[in-house]
Amino acid sequence: MKRMKTIAVSVLLTLGAFSAITYTACTKDECKDVTCSNGGSCVSGACSCPTGYEGTTCQTKTRDRFIGTWTGSDVCGSGTYTITLTIGSSSTSDITALITNPGGFGSSVTISGTVTNSNTLTFTNANVGGARTLSGTMTFSGGTTTTDPNAMTFNYSVTPAVGAADACSGSYTKQ
Repeated sequence: MKRMKTIAVSVLLTLGAFSAITYTACTKDECKDVTCSNGGSCVSGACSCPTGYEGTTCQTKTRDRFIGTWTGSDVCGSGTYTITLTIGSSSTSDITALITNPGGFGSSVTISGTVTNSNTLTFTNANVGGARTLSGTMTFSGGTTTTDPNAMTFNYSVTPAVGAADACSGSYTKQ
């Protein structure tokens, strides 16, 4: 009888230890049911999107917030200018946008901007004619509850072939 009791206690202890190890060794895979698009990866149950994509599953191209017609006023060292520019998509890359009439250099001037984070298009040494180049950023202000979804700032410098660069800053509204 004593032997039976010892065997029963040993079996119960073994089962208890096995159950405790099995229970504590199991961790829930937070990413099991999460599918991220466009090269995104799941981290702790949420998608981490690559540059150029956003949304809960990385389903939205960031540049799409910039696409449209924008009007604004640029203040430069050389003066103040009222400008209408257009931002469109590029067929060559999901993170590239085409900006027509940047800096007010004419509707025949189109430069390429690259999405560098969730709210910025950046361009460097873009030829705008007359041996001038433009470098700068367009920062989209919208997309949150505390900012205007139709606002953008445009900070850039115009560098002529000869002479000093002209720094410009503008505020734009989407039409």
